[in-house]
Parts: sequence; C-alpha cells; structure tokens
Amino acid sequence: MDDVDGGYEGKTVLVTGGAGAIGGNLVRRLNDLNTAKIVILDDLSSSYEWNVPVGPKIHFIRGDILDDEKLKFAFKDRPDIVFHLAAHFANQNSIDNPETDLMVNGMGVLKVLEFAHLTDVSRFVYASSGCGVYGLESTIPYEERDVSISLHSPYQVTKLLGELYTNYYHNLYGLPIVNTRFFNSYGPGEVPGKYRNVIPNFFYWAMTGKALPITGDGTESRDWTYVGDIVNGLLAAGVKEEGVGEAINLGSGTETRVIDMAREVNRLTGNALGVVHIQRRDWDAKTRIISSIDKAQRLLGYRPRMTFNRGLKHVHEWFVANWDDIERNAEF
Repeated sequence: MDDVDGGYEGKTVLVTGGAGAIGGNLVRRLNDLNTAKIVILDDLSSSYEWNVPVGPKIHFIRGDILDDEKLKFAFKDRPDIVFHLAAHFANQNSIDNPETDLMVNGMGVLKVLEFAHLTDVSRFVYASSGCGVYGLESTIPYEERDVSISLHSPYQVTKLLGELYTNYYHNLYGLPIVNTRFFNSYGPGEVPGKYRNVIPNFFYWAMTGKALPITGDGTESRDWTYVGDIVNGLLAAGVKEEGVGEAINLGSGTETRVIDMAREVNRLTGNALGVVHIQRRDWDAKTRIISSIDKAQRLLGYRPRMTFNRGLKHVHEWFVANWDDIERNAEF
C-alpha cells in the first residue's frame, strides 16, 4: 500500500460520515499518513462523541449534509479528496423512515456532489452498497455490471440513486468519481442499536446474556468484510486513476453462514444461551450474498487480508475495551 499511502501526502481530505464505523477507521488511517488536514462532517446520528477520531490534523464539524452552511464550512479549504460516507442507514430504518432516507441519501448526495464540483476536487469516492444494488436476479458472485432495478427497501433504492448522481456529475462535468460498493462491513467502532448491523448487535446481546436471534434457518450466507480491508480499498480508490468513473465492489469475496457467525460470537463471549430462530423480515429476501472482487483487484490492487474469525476477535476486544460507553449508548 506504500504507493497508495504516498498519494495522500500534503492533501486535504473531507470525510462525510467520518464519525461512523467505516468513516472513523478511515480517518484514523488518514491521520497516520502525511495528510495536511482531515475534515469530518457528521451529525452523530449513528455515532457518538466518544467515538469521534481526534488529532491535531483532524477537524470535526458536527452537522448535517443537508445544511448548506455546514457544507460551506466543510468545503472552505477546498479539499483535494472527498469520501462521501454519510448516509441514512440502513434497510429497516429506511422502511420505517422512507422520506428521511430519500432526503439524506438522495438530496444529501446531490448537495455534496455540487460542492465537490464547485470546488474542483480531484477525487470523489462514494460509498454505495453491494448488498443493496444487486437483486434476486443478479448472478452470484455479484459482478459490478449486474445491478438491479427491482429492489426491496428504500435504502437499496437510494444507494443506487447515489451512484446515478455521481455518474451524472462524472459524465457532464468530468468530476473524477469512484463508486465503491461495500459488502457487510464489520469491525471495531460500530456501536450496536436498533438499525445497526447484525455483528455488533450479536456481540451486545451475547455479552448481556441473551440468545442470538437468527432471521431464517441460519444457512443464509453473507460476505462479511473487515473494516480495515474496506479502508484499504477506499484509500486506493482515492488516488488510483484506474478507478475513476468505475463502480467497484469492496468485499471479502467469500461467504460465511449466519449460524457459523453466531456460534463464533457465542464462543468468544462465553454465551451459553445459543441462538433462537425468528421469522425472516420482508425485505430480507437474499439467502446468499457474495461479491466478485476481481475488478477491485485489477484496478485498485485490492487484497482482503483479514480472516473472518480473527476479525470477530478484534470486534470482541473492542467491545470489551469500550463496554461502558457501548452499554450506555446502545439504542434498541
């Protein structure tokens, strides 16, 4: 990654959603590089002040991407690179709050793109969803060209909408964009909650002595991808010319059954209550999710390095180290 890391020397980088699980890990990596300045714009709707990265090069702006004044402040130093990770997350939240989902993931993306265009950024990296833009008719493993327009939640719809807007700015204005599609990200930094991902929620429930609720029979599989690997892909997308104008999967390229994940979480935490099977949610129609990462390997030099069980161990260690804050802030 030395050739990638060197591309950030002296650069000003804006990370919307930089207080979130992926954004926070990205900011911490950027802080270790020779960047000149890192700006975080985040409204803390899915993160907390204790989890915001800090450092002399890091400037945190608490604000909404729909707020023009906050955007002006975030773009005032004319960032070289923008990582747009801010989003209304995720499927069930979008079903419960479809108008908010459209405003944040539609109008919000449009506003950030317009500021990026007006300030002539050298790269705009958009966080899309590999679990969202592919449909039941898409061939497994999912390849970038096989997107669907028959989707199952507003979040999936608006993530695809974001890609359409970034492509529009690339096609009309020449804005150098990269659409990165994340697959089932997990890792240290994600606080559990009603609308959060299954792995942090499972760790929370296991550590509070509850059986882990599996929607389905547990043979369903997911492409869980360690946050550090996704960060490596994002950093490459931010500087490698080969990625400009492309949609690129950032996954592990492997699949793991939900029941096997749950058993490992229970083993790590010493939870003896096992699992309980509950009815599958209406929007949760995919029994298998797995990415093709051939394009990411070819264009970005992307190579996932974290094994799944080792990644789960890192999540458990983070939960233990931050348990008081996690327990206080978990929202169910």
